Amino acid sequence: MGPLSARDIPNLITVFRIVLVGPVVLTMAAGRFDWALGLFILAGVSDAVDGFLAKFFDWQSWLGSFLDPVADKLLLVSCYLTLGLMGLAPGWLVLAVVLRDVVIVAGAIAYYRLSGPYEGRPLLISKLNTLLQLSLVVALLFHHGLQPLPAVLLALLTYGALFTTVASGAWYVFVWGRNYRHAGSPQ
Repeated sequence: MGPLSARDIPNLITVFRIVLVGPVVLTMAAGRFDWALGLFILAGVSDAVDGFLAKFFDWQSWLGSFLDPVADKLLLVSCYLTLGLMGLAPGWLVLAVVLRDVVIVAGAIAYYRLSGPYEGRPLLISKLNTLLQLSLVVALLFHHGLQPLPAVLLALLTYGALFTTVASGAWYVFVWGRNYRHAGSPQ
């Protein structure tokens, strides 16, 4: 491995985001939701910065294309598991979030092993799901750390996240199955 260059900055920022998962979870577990919110927002800003740098300067890499979604999922799933274990997020929502990601990872591995790499873009429903899942984490941290939010807002975010979690997971399974059938199994 050679010396680091400017092209490595997005990957270093992504590694920083992975490292932030521990402090976010620990501050949540300690009941310091205000600090957890700040760290969670810092992680989100770092995600935007590394994505901007990678695209604007063409510093995209295979490692970054692997690490970035891993960092995102690690942060979100860790937050949902922690909030669920603390009784601050419904267990059924936490289960749906975790199962969706397990289904997507298992499906991607199965598709790769059966058909080769899948060259697809994130689905619109998946982007909406990520937005709602992130918004719910921010709302729950804000609600418990800074200022109570209206119950109706938390309920809308919770059920919106549940609906898009289930819908996006099912849609990925449908799309991969359809693409596999159209491509045919390898000889």
